[in-house]
Amino acid sequence: MPNHTDKLDFPASFTWGVATSAFQIEGAAAEDGKGPSIWDTFSHTPGKVIDGSNGDVACDHYHRYAEDVELIASLNVNAYRFSVSWSRVQPDGHGAWNEKGFDFYSRLLDKLREKNITAHLTLYHWDLPQGLQDMGGWLNRDTAHHFAAYAAEVARRFGARVATIATHNEPWCSANLGYGNGQFAPGVADPVAALQVSHHLLLSHGLAMQAMRAVKAPAKLGIVLNQWTATPATDSAADKAAADLEYARSVQWFMDPIFKGRYPELALKAIDTTRLSIFENDFKDIQQPLDFLGVNYYFRAFVSTETPPRLPEAKLGLTDMGWEIYPQGMSELLQALHREYQLPPVYITENGMAEADQLAGGRVDDARRIDYVRSHLQAIATAMEQGVDVRGYFYWSLLDNFEWNSGYAKRFGLVYVDYATQQRTLKDSALWYRSFIARQRAGQYHHAGKAVGAVGASGAGE
Repeated sequence: MPNHTDKLDFPASFTWGVATSAFQIEGAAAEDGKGPSIWDTFSHTPGKVIDGSNGDVACDHYHRYAEDVELIASLNVNAYRFSVSWSRVQPDGHGAWNEKGFDFYSRLLDKLREKNITAHLTLYHWDLPQGLQDMGGWLNRDTAHHFAAYAAEVARRFGARVATIATHNEPWCSANLGYGNGQFAPGVADPVAALQVSHHLLLSHGLAMQAMRAVKAPAKLGIVLNQWTATPATDSAADKAAADLEYARSVQWFMDPIFKGRYPELALKAIDTTRLSIFENDFKDIQQPLDFLGVNYYFRAFVSTETPPRLPEAKLGLTDMGWEIYPQGMSELLQALHREYQLPPVYITENGMAEADQLAGGRVDDARRIDYVRSHLQAIATAMEQGVDVRGYFYWSLLDNFEWNSGYAKRFGLVYVDYATQQRTLKDSALWYRSFIARQRAGQYHHAGKAVGAVGASGAGE
């Protein structure tokens, strides 16, 4: 493994974690009463997934969760972020609950507790029950109320067993990729529909926050948003205006309703709102206090109005997704949010990179991923020095998994998965992350006047 040195020093209370989502790893697509989700339907539709695969088996986490929790514990992390499959616990998205589905998550939580790993639960990671899609999906306002009922039930059962509950993961993707360009499930290509869906997603968030607080869930409650800075390609007025609009239509479109009770004027001026249905008190429902904000950061928007558009220099290269590696954008984003909004505590709930990883001699050499993580942690540290209250970092993802419409062709994991055998192998990045966390804890214990020694589930060091 490469000998990387690290001088970063995070607070002793900082949360170190890994993240996954239900559809991407669980498999067991029709077992124990689970109903189909829109991603089951979408991935079984010819031509929708690049490699022709589906999520029927994925990483078989439903049957291998105990093994996977052992893997998590071996990394020295103290937190695990996962999502609940709505259609596993409520097959149609309304009506009867599925106790076998809830039992699975209860067993998972038991195993995490055995290993002293704190659970962070996400209610919705894009896998709407097909039964609700058949009734109009997120274009149907009633779906927001069904979501609130689902949120209340999960919070009632598990709210005392998890540290946080996030309503949605990346509603921008659900709206714009699911309804705007048809790239994701349910495969609708209608930009106006995407706007309406984004509003119903935000409404469902606010209703769910109220419903969970009504059942007095002890967990901290919030939402996870994918966000980015928007950099104009040149100093031209056109590029600057386009970058401002991009930021308004992406980051501010979701942040402003939650924190300011309105949509950003700049974005509203650029869209056709005549087909957008907003009820009188919707913003009162949406603007609920957050206990935390989850931020997912992968890249910046580089905005050019030229034809063809000017591209960034990508000095640090591109990931296997074709995304520019731009770690300073993490710091720039966090500082911009800190200036513009009264933020609650922030978690970096996703950050990571896809690589064309190969297993050779029992090892995966992914030095670029190590550099990626370290540079983004440095950007987080810089933002914290500027006053941003960041409480934790979750690498995306624990495992190589079903990467949505890319199928199994893109590998984000710290752990390499051989999909034919389901064999898991720690990549070099996993070994580095384990050692990095151990060194952090050892240094903090030293600063606190305690003995320095091997720390964590494996006691791993370099």
